[in-house]
Amino acid sequence: MARLFLTGGQGMVGRNLRDHPGLSRWEVLAPARTDLDLSDAHALQDWLARHRPDAVVHAAGLVGGIQANMAEPVRYLAENARIGLNVIEACRAARVPVLINLSSSCVYPAGLGHGLPEDRILTGPLEPTNEGYALAKIMAMRLIEYATRENPDLAWHTLIPCNLYGPHDKFDPRHSHLVPAIIHKLHQAKQAGKDTVEIWGDGEARREFMYAPDLAGAILRALDDPNALPPVMNVGPGRDHSINDYYRITAEVIGWQGRFTHDLDRPVGMRRKLLDVARQNAWGWAPQTPLRDGIAATYAHYLKDAR
Repeated sequence: MARLFLTGGQGMVGRNLRDHPGLSRWEVLAPARTDLDLSDAHALQDWLARHRPDAVVHAAGLVGGIQANMAEPVRYLAENARIGLNVIEACRAARVPVLINLSSSCVYPAGLGHGLPEDRILTGPLEPTNEGYALAKIMAMRLIEYATRENPDLAWHTLIPCNLYGPHDKFDPRHSHLVPAIIHKLHQAKQAGKDTVEIWGDGEARREFMYAPDLAGAILRALDDPNALPPVMNVGPGRDHSINDYYRITAEVIGWQGRFTHDLDRPVGMRRKLLDVARQNAWGWAPQTPLRDGIAATYAHYLKDAR
């Protein structure tokens, strides 16, 4: 059985990948941080030399919201850059033949809006609120491209997923992204008998989200045939929804029947950010979970965790 080293195995992407039935074809090594600190280059190289994985999925990273990134920009740049550099250098030293690196859509220049193709990376200034995190992700992506330029036999690739939601997400409103935050907010409103829920801004800003188990399926397909992948590829549904849509659909799933109000003085961020998925379409793959079904499954997971 082929051996897979998964970094970030305790995170949302890692846990959804580990839950996927297709992973049974692999012997999975996913050490916790207490067992393997990715910021320790020597420890990581020694670990890889001992275990000799056939493939690596790099899903680890220090992730935080806008406030955290703005409050500690040095930490988010330095730690993520260090982890990315260490993983890639250790994979080179161990001659790992297959590496799937997970990046982030924050690598795209700010203000481009929609139809973001992979060749637009490094063509303009980044969103200032998470610039450090984005720079670290760009560095890892470029290192992988340089490594394959030096050694074309390496099947090393980068996937850039859109925003994610699903099982194992963070629902605490202090740390959560849009969809899990809406699920928590509307569940609390239903439990408390509230008849109104506030939406920041006019609700017309648009966001692209993908169900995390679908990304796990894409990763497994990439592992099955890495040579069919382009060097860098966006992963997502290729369509977005308004903030109002996410609230409306989630309310229907949860069964909350109140009305929404809008605070037009609150910040809303970018009006739109939609990935171009032409390379993904040429690869012959698309996520299969409709938004309503994904939100329903995520809500069921939320209720299970709340017990």
